[in-house]
Amino acid sequence: MTLLPDTPLFPAGAEHFKDWRGLSDGSLAAVLTQVARSLDGPLVVAAPGSGRAQQLADALSFYLAGNPVAGDATGGTGGAPDLPVMLFPDWETLPYDLFSPHQDIVSDRIRVLNWLRGARAGVLVVPINTLMQRLAPPSHIGGNSFMLRVGEAFDMERTRSQLVDCGYRQRDNVYEHGEFAVRGAIMDVFPMGSTQPFRVELFDDDIESLRLFDPESQRSTGQVNEINLLPAAEYPLSAEGIRRFRTAFRDTFDVDPRHVPLYQDVSEGIAAPGLEYYLPLFFDGLATLFDYLPDNARALEMAGCEEAASHFWDEVGARYESRRHDIHRPVLPPARLFLRPDELDAAWKGLPRARQRDSDQAVSFRVQAPPSVAADPRARNPLAPLHTFADEHPDTRILVVAETAGRREALLELMQKIGIQPALKDGWADFIADPQRWNLTRGELDAGFYAPEHELLVVSESELYGERVMQRRRRRTSEDSGNDLGIRSLGELSIGAAVVHLDHGVGRYQGLTHMTVDGQPHEFLLLEYAGGDKLYVPVSSLHLISRYGGGDHPPLNRLGTEQWSKARQKAAEKINDVAAELLNTYARREARQGRPFGVESEDYERFASGFPFEETPDQEAAIRAVISDMQLAKPMDRLVCGDVGFGKTEVAMRAAFVAVQSGAQVAVLVPTTLLAQQHYESFVDRFADWPVNIEVLSRFRSAKEKAEVLDRLKAGKVDIIVGTHQLLQESVSFSDLGLIIVDEEHRFGVRHKERLKELRAECDILTLTATPIPRTLNMAMSGMRDISIIATAPQKRLSVKTFVQQRDSTAIKEAILRELLRGGQVYYLHNDIDTMARTAEELRKMVPDARVGIAHGQMRERELEAVMSDFYHRRFNVLVCTTIIETGIDVPSANTIIIERADKLGLAQLHQLRGRVGRSHHQAYAYLITPSPRAMTKDALKRLEAIEQATDLGAGFVLASQDLEIRGAGELLGEEQHGNMEAIGFSLYMEMLEQAVEALKNGEQPDTAKPLSGGPEVNLRIPALIPEDYLPDVFTRLTLYKRIAGCKTTEQLEELQVEMIDRFGLLPEPLKNLFRVTALRQRAEALGITRLDAHPRGGKLEFAERTPVDPLTIVKLVQSGPNIYRLEGASTLRFELESETAAERFEVVEGVLERLSGGGSHRD
Repeated sequence: MTLLPDTPLFPAGAEHFKDWRGLSDGSLAAVLTQVARSLDGPLVVAAPGSGRAQQLADALSFYLAGNPVAGDATGGTGGAPDLPVMLFPDWETLPYDLFSPHQDIVSDRIRVLNWLRGARAGVLVVPINTLMQRLAPPSHIGGNSFMLRVGEAFDMERTRSQLVDCGYRQRDNVYEHGEFAVRGAIMDVFPMGSTQPFRVELFDDDIESLRLFDPESQRSTGQVNEINLLPAAEYPLSAEGIRRFRTAFRDTFDVDPRHVPLYQDVSEGIAAPGLEYYLPLFFDGLATLFDYLPDNARALEMAGCEEAASHFWDEVGARYESRRHDIHRPVLPPARLFLRPDELDAAWKGLPRARQRDSDQAVSFRVQAPPSVAADPRARNPLAPLHTFADEHPDTRILVVAETAGRREALLELMQKIGIQPALKDGWADFIADPQRWNLTRGELDAGFYAPEHELLVVSESELYGERVMQRRRRRTSEDSGNDLGIRSLGELSIGAAVVHLDHGVGRYQGLTHMTVDGQPHEFLLLEYAGGDKLYVPVSSLHLISRYGGGDHPPLNRLGTEQWSKARQKAAEKINDVAAELLNTYARREARQGRPFGVESEDYERFASGFPFEETPDQEAAIRAVISDMQLAKPMDRLVCGDVGFGKTEVAMRAAFVAVQSGAQVAVLVPTTLLAQQHYESFVDRFADWPVNIEVLSRFRSAKEKAEVLDRLKAGKVDIIVGTHQLLQESVSFSDLGLIIVDEEHRFGVRHKERLKELRAECDILTLTATPIPRTLNMAMSGMRDISIIATAPQKRLSVKTFVQQRDSTAIKEAILRELLRGGQVYYLHNDIDTMARTAEELRKMVPDARVGIAHGQMRERELEAVMSDFYHRRFNVLVCTTIIETGIDVPSANTIIIERADKLGLAQLHQLRGRVGRSHHQAYAYLITPSPRAMTKDALKRLEAIEQATDLGAGFVLASQDLEIRGAGELLGEEQHGNMEAIGFSLYMEMLEQAVEALKNGEQPDTAKPLSGGPEVNLRIPALIPEDYLPDVFTRLTLYKRIAGCKTTEQLEELQVEMIDRFGLLPEPLKNLFRVTALRQRAEALGITRLDAHPRGGKLEFAERTPVDPLTIVKLVQSGPNIYRLEGASTLRFELESETAAERFEVVEGVLERLSGGGSHRD
């Protein structure tokens, strides 16, 4: 099947170009696929903008995947496309920007340039403004790349300096492109252009293995035989590169380089942000993308490129004019960085090219625009128009392309309902090989095409559904993201931080030290107490140490006084009362009969498949947990904690669906009227295809409408009601309330929470929040409520770059411009309503292009709604507002937020506000503007520091834990508890509370005199530590010590051993000992032993008051060898067994424990 005409497609001889006409967005990709197959060299396609380029690249990948090789018309199927489709991405920064592009973008660009050096065929898609950029000459890419192969000799130092010259940065752990880390005989490196980082393992001086690993978990995933290391930047930061830059800089600019921070940075070998716009200073001459193309390349210029190019050139000129007089950051004229439009024309002439436009001599193709088959989404049968078309053209074969596997299943059901049984195809090649009457497949396609000559119609899902906005997300899983937060807390200890030792109280951490004890090397944590007393804690007892989090001024204890034990005992007594109270609520909840909801699996599946995204693993887990909670007979009380925009609402929708199906009513509680409206609309939208009655109660409704809704609610005619706290008033009565969904819980006051508490016992409650306030977090942590954390970001979301700075109008102007020039919008948060108009006026003067709107809570409802909706529809691009936007409409194109007086806001608020931006896959920015540090409170400084550090996606949960520490969890249980928490620190408080609750659950009376035991003390007098030469980084060592000490089972220990071998190489002896000692500690704890001491001639065990060991066993043991075993006092057992080496000592001690646990002498 060919869509191409018989005439030549590209100019020959004296012609400069050929015009192609009649190609729609959908048919262009199909035609280009065949054009690319027919050529003997690569095809370059210039697109008018980045979005269009991405769509075309996706569509080409769909048509080329597993396609027959050119000339083989029968259509065999392969795996990857035999013709690569490459996208040369734009930097996504402004000309002369102060930021550098994201590392992933640089990586893709370098990969493409490297591919072009040897490209024989394939398609390269490039946005026109990117094509106009001048690039590093091809020799830069070729001269700065090198290969590593298994079995080759490897010089660590030389490779290290080679990597640094190529622009790679040395880090402790490797997470991003262009980073590397060295640990002993292992080097980790994340090469540009590769999808995963590699781990190079040496044996002597040869490369023993090259393994791929996952940057999230740092665990290996596979092996390769060679890797190609491309340069990490588009400019060289080698000594030669820096020398050339400095000379060229001084020759080019008439300024004093000592006052140019950028010049100083580069001189020191630092890649200054925005250095890309000084590229010409690194090279004698620059190239363009045209210089990289092989001689046999052909080109196509898409419609709209010329206009886009001249518009871009004007924009660059305007930015140059506004910056050219800055002596602290001089800029190069546009022509040195970009091709002028006339130079671009000249460059085009060197290539046989086609243009997409109508003209008299234009070439036509054998395709037509597809007939309109868009369905009415509310109709019973959305496929009706397509069905009608098929009946009119009985011989046309139709291929429907769904976006995801889930959507494919949903479409399959729809088709089967109206009597169509499509053939399921595995992509385009499979369809062409054997087309049936109706076919269904999945792929990334925005629009299809119609070829009447071949009787073929391709329809994409977005064409079928007309206007429904579908977003695409692709993701990797990060399974354990929530689990290691507690462990990280110790790794972040800085010298001088306060920590709590279980037996000795609060002291300051002073680092790790090595000491020799009993002739054996040991590593200790050094703590300093009041009066300068020092305490050395062996690393195997790290489980006794926790971070102190209870306020700014930790009450340091003195060693050897009663002070700590009294504080601990007092707290323990109080904790028991709290535990009893918690258990009481808990028991009432357990005992109350909730209602078990049934789940109609067929209907539920259908509802679930209407979700336009792919669920993230965490989201999937949260949904499963919620649904299984609802099926139980006890009332559900679950907290779903996920960052802003991570898909909590969908979890709520699924729960609401299950409840409504069982005939119960659902109440959705939200804090603001705006949010009520948004939730109402999204519920109506999501339940559009179901007979569900949804209403909203908010200030937007007249009194008469409200009364009517309330009557219908009482009569049971409303299934789902969305509303603000008005829903909690006594006057609102339901006919059969089954589920309450509380969104953004941290915005409700205590009174509302009490009312919720009463409801909690009867119906299921689902709470959604991005930063759970301390009280809810605490309850969930103490097992009172169940918690689900959604920490995986939807794919393609970059974390929000956060800057804390004092007010500076140039920086603010830059920030606003950067956003407006990439077509985005800005939130400007100004919390003082009286001066808002003035601020808006100042912004208009500062940035004349900005269209500024104002929104605050004292506006009339209708007015506020109109402003927000105008902002959403881009009628404004800067919104000056109060914190009312904290729970507002999602505006995907708003990617910059500027917050004035950020020191006045709480952590939860700052995090919420920052989460308003970064809803799409563009880099988002948050600027927190503060007064000078002297004018801020201690707490405010701490909060700002916390928010600046927690920039990674999914940080809400970590921040909530920090907020607990900053505020003390006083509000959890009332004021008096706050004092106790300050005395013993937050982590220990939580631990003691958990133990007290456990004891009460098991029907025991908690023993306040001995509040907590830190497990047995084990001393075998052998070296058990992580050697410094094996793992030089102190933080990583600390974290791993804590993880080893925190292992509860042998399985966990084994898992951790595997991970450490994987990350750092084979375990040295002392480290193996540490693992064995920890395993011994676990066994001793199970036997109720508090102390285990062993030396070359024997040792002793001390038992706790309650021990599970049968006294008879001990008596028999002593009788079996009175010379070896003897009892001392009521609780000590001595044994005399010789052991010289560490291995022998382990055998002796393990043998004794084995016999005590009832293993008898037959194992001895």
